[in-house]
Amino acid sequence: MKKKLKIVIINLLMISFSFNACLAVQVSKINKGVNMKKIAQTAGRTQLGDFAPEFAHFNDDILFGENWNNQDIDLKTRSIITVVSLMSMGIVDNSLVYHLQNAKNNGVAKNEISAIITHCAFYMGWPKAWAAFNLAKTVWSDDTKVVTEKDKYAKTIMFPIGEPNNAYKQYFIGQSYLAPISNEQVKIYNVTFEPKCRNNWHIHKAKSGGGQMLIGVGGRGYYQEWGREPVEIKEGTIIHIPANVKHWHGAAPDSWFSHLAIEIDGIETSNEWLEPVEDDIYNKIAQ
Repeated sequence: MKKKLKIVIINLLMISFSFNACLAVQVSKINKGVNMKKIAQTAGRTQLGDFAPEFAHFNDDILFGENWNNQDIDLKTRSIITVVSLMSMGIVDNSLVYHLQNAKNNGVAKNEISAIITHCAFYMGWPKAWAAFNLAKTVWSDDTKVVTEKDKYAKTIMFPIGEPNNAYKQYFIGQSYLAPISNEQVKIYNVTFEPKCRNNWHIHKAKSGGGQMLIGVGGRGYYQEWGREPVEIKEGTIIHIPANVKHWHGAAPDSWFSHLAIEIDGIETSNEWLEPVEDDIYNKIAQ
């Protein structure tokens, strides 16, 4: 008899219990093969332990203890089912806010919850969908694009930063980016360096002519020829690099940096990449 009563109460809990927004479910995901660790729930005893200890037991040990820890359904799916159930019953108070947040924590993305509510609207009713959307907007309100330092810097220069310069990654310390500006008549590229990024010592070889020209686009960086003092490059600075001269260029430690790179035509031109600019040399410049 007690067992049947227990089952009846569990079913009633699943249908009608309006969950408090302050419930504290500890959810932790683990590696492939097992979807989740054991969930521990104490809100029932915390809030109703003295007033309704039996109800608190069913809430903490059965509903969230046994049911939510059943691994036949993953936590993301279980969260979606719970949200849909509450919306369908017209429960759009703090309990739905809690379960929307729980769904988000379990991997439901903004576009997914939008599609879920839209789909359910045709079956549960338009007013319920509107109410659910108003709550979901608050839960997913912080899902805006994070503005990075790279994004901020990109707005300060007139040329695009481009894509990661992966083809030449082995010749750089730090991350650089490359954007083709002109592929006709004269080839021009905008090269962008994150702070502290610099290329290796290298030589633009040529039998005659050749070399390279740099024009500062934004930020602050350096150019240095072998055996000479470094030259600071800022927006508008022009650097003429003769052929067959060993040199390097890159960003200052505290600044992003971009320059246009213009290859000068010559006879039998080629690039020779050499050793990296080690920290002891680079750090002396920053002092």
